[in-house]
Amino acid sequence: MSGSKVILLSGGSRGLGLAFVESLLCSGHSIYTFSRRISPELEGLSASSGGRLIWESIDATDFPLVEDYVKRLYERERKLDVLINNAGVGLDGVLTLMRPEDVSSLLALNLESCIRLTRFAVKYMLMAKSGSIVNISSIIGIRGYSGLSVYSATKAGLDGFSRALAREFGSKGIRVNSVAPGYLETDMSSKLQGQQREQIIRRTPLGRLGRVDDVTGVVNFLISDEARFITGQTIVVDGGITC
Repeated sequence: MSGSKVILLSGGSRGLGLAFVESLLCSGHSIYTFSRRISPELEGLSASSGGRLIWESIDATDFPLVEDYVKRLYERERKLDVLINNAGVGLDGVLTLMRPEDVSSLLALNLESCIRLTRFAVKYMLMAKSGSIVNISSIIGIRGYSGLSVYSATKAGLDGFSRALAREFGSKGIRVNSVAPGYLETDMSSKLQGQQREQIIRRTPLGRLGRVDDVTGVVNFLISDEARFITGQTIVVDGGITC
């Protein structure tokens, strides 16, 4: 898996997913990504990518469409080197007050869609006896936070999924890891109130919120040959707030 790779990334239209697309394109890789809607930023990257960025409008929980997309990717490229499970949604709420449909939505998008996409993609990696899978989880799955129990369950589930798959596929040359970002300067963190934001910064040993490039650099490393002996790990990128 040296040089340019064919990478499948879910949820690449905005936030951290968009940062992954930009970083991976700069590294010379070909990116296939899907989301419900395209953003102006992703549209611009696509136009300037020289055909190395392929986007389609697909809901990550529409599993037949997702499976067909992965199949068409392989038919075009004849390989799939990397899968990055990034699509997800953040919904908070005290468990007893959460609407049942919100619980179902979190479980379907944050966990089941990642499991299903991995199942669709990994068969092509098994054929090549090579591949890297990175699941984007969260420090919320590592530490308990009030009002985030269901979200936390989905992210902790991703970490467990990574560890089990690392054992399941390690002998086939496929590595599986999780990356757990902390609080980042993204659209999601913009919801933080001023006092809450300052409290998080005070509790963070490195004294700031994370940037998207703090996370993209770790993912670039994990999919590279330099990380060839790293699998089954959850890499926390949080400035030390969970230490």
